[in-house]
Amino acid sequence: MIWLFRRAPLGALAAALWLAGCASYQGINASSTFTSPQAMGIPGTAAKFETTTDWWKQFGDEQLDKLIAQALEGNPNLKIARARLARAQAVTEVADAATLPQVNGSLDATRQKYSANGLFPPPIAGSTRDSGTLQLNVNWELDFFGKHQAALDSALSAAQAAQADAQAARIMLAANVARSYFQLARINDQLAVARRTLAQRAESLKLVQDRVNAGLDTNLELRQSEGSLPEARQQLEALQEQAVMAQNAIAALTAQGNRQPIATQPTLAGFKPAATPRELPADLLAQRADITAARWRVEAAGKDVVNAKAQFYPNINIVAFAGLNSLGLGRLLNTGSEQWGVGPAVRLPIFDAGRLRANLRGKTADLDVAIESYNAAVLDAIHETADQIASSQSIARQQAEQRDAQAAAEGAYDIAVQRYKVGLGTYLNVLAAETSVLSQRRLGVDLAARALDTQVQLIRAAGGGYRADASAASVAAR
Repeated sequence: MIWLFRRAPLGALAAALWLAGCASYQGINASSTFTSPQAMGIPGTAAKFETTTDWWKQFGDEQLDKLIAQALEGNPNLKIARARLARAQAVTEVADAATLPQVNGSLDATRQKYSANGLFPPPIAGSTRDSGTLQLNVNWELDFFGKHQAALDSALSAAQAAQADAQAARIMLAANVARSYFQLARINDQLAVARRTLAQRAESLKLVQDRVNAGLDTNLELRQSEGSLPEARQQLEALQEQAVMAQNAIAALTAQGNRQPIATQPTLAGFKPAATPRELPADLLAQRADITAARWRVEAAGKDVVNAKAQFYPNINIVAFAGLNSLGLGRLLNTGSEQWGVGPAVRLPIFDAGRLRANLRGKTADLDVAIESYNAAVLDAIHETADQIASSQSIARQQAEQRDAQAAAEGAYDIAVQRYKVGLGTYLNVLAAETSVLSQRRLGVDLAARALDTQVQLIRAAGGGYRADASAASVAAR
């Protein structure tokens, strides 16, 4: 009875310490929730859209394939994304190491003068002596409450997010190279039209000069015709400037610096159309690397919350050591210098002035941010994809109307040429009819370039051939 009585206060104290250590985290919860794909307008029965990871090869241009390969190999921004992935993977190794026993060795040698009035009696008191310790230490924090596992899961999720980010950067880079290449092709086609416009206006000016000399026109018509020639040359020079800028952009994207990477100037007629979705894909969220990355960040933030809650519970360690210790280095390795110890260690957070709850509130806020960032990324993806689908369909209709208008303009031009040949019209009528043809050709070039650019943007918006593994796909689709 006396034995139990003496130990009862110790048990009550231990229980009190345990309850104090396990401080409450009640009332701290995330307030954000995921918005369902259906609520955002993605139909569950829509057809899936699939494309290859090298989708740009659909356009059938070997030079474009080579440029994108160079960009994916040497672009600094893509290398930065890969470095971030490597760093995230290293963090997972650090988190994994915390779940395993830690072993370290130590060797200490000390020369010390001992106080004559200190703890040690003579002959040690007042003397100067050497002491040494050679020891192996083992520390293993038992993960009873899942703190280390949560930290590891968070690091793994962050690594998955970094991997998806690297894939998103790859897709964006390939799309930017393709768009710049198509822009250069548009400029080249517009240059051909501009050169013909300049030649046509020079011919028109010569005819007006002849008519003025013959007394059929006045100086007013001559000055008007002369003014159109510098305008045509200015438009030609502006297009040549744009061509240089487009080539510089491609050189920067492909990490070529000041070297011009274009060996053969592209034209729009050399490209094949690429397959694109006609409606929002049902699996859009799983096909987007940025959506997958955002979802993995939510997973990481959720595990950080679990880790923060585990901080409220005690830390339980198994500590052991074994080694040699002696007063006098000459006896360090002698029999009798052995020492060892083993036992548990418990650390309880009794009073932390609200630090643990503040930390949990911060991690919960991070979770809310991650969830809302995911929702925003989904909204942006749906908006972007829907816009590109609408543009693609509209451009197709515009091209149909433009082809009809160009056919009519070319028909009028043919009639003007025939009338001129039989003496029923002047060459000025021919040049005027050709002006309409050239205007339609410029519009046709712009629409063809927009169609290609929209195809690239739509492929990228619909995932760009991103292929997540099974776990990533399930995470993105939640």
